[in-house]
Amino acid sequence: MADSKHDAIERSVFLLIVLTLLTVSVGGLVEIVPLFFQTSTTTAVDHEGKLLAKVEPYDALRLAGRYVYIREGCYNCHSQMIRPFRAETERYGHFSVAGEFVYDHPFQWGSKRTGPDLARIGGGLRSDEWHRAHLINPRDVVPDSNMPAFPWLDRALSINIEDHMRAMNLTINPKTPYSEDDIRQAASKIAGKSELDALIAYLQGLGLAFSNVK
Repeated sequence: MADSKHDAIERSVFLLIVLTLLTVSVGGLVEIVPLFFQTSTTTAVDHEGKLLAKVEPYDALRLAGRYVYIREGCYNCHSQMIRPFRAETERYGHFSVAGEFVYDHPFQWGSKRTGPDLARIGGGLRSDEWHRAHLINPRDVVPDSNMPAFPWLDRALSINIEDHMRAMNLTINPKTPYSEDDIRQAASKIAGKSELDALIAYLQGLGLAFSNVK
């Protein structure tokens, strides 16, 4: 009887599709739903469970810089995900944890490292001046770099930051990070800034929750 039922499922394309989707859906829910109730998804903790730093939403300038980062396709060559392997932690720093990315939608983990991982590039590891020179012409500071130059970023920042922040409020859990006051004040906080300024601010803020961890 069992064999006949299994044979009937394999012979029915419709039934096979339905049961496959049901299995995948249940398995996905079992793995994903519990994450919404774990503190590791909302706070940055080290491997011993100790709180290192409060993860804050991106301010207006950094959020604009993140937009530039995505628009220019930086994620195609740079990951932001350090795996818990000695070779990676010795080079890049503390391995990544889920809580660091609670305000990061979409995630910028990436899957390719033509360039180095950027998860811990912030916190003053490189000066603003270094980043500026590097983005305008990478060979000026890293002679053997194969990174393309981005001189056009030295232009006025043009982004509807209010709509961008409202959109982020719709996608981020467990709470909306930006109040109406934050949104109203956002335009004045990025006024007079260039795309280069915004991108540098974004890079300088990466990995701050673990900036004191070796």
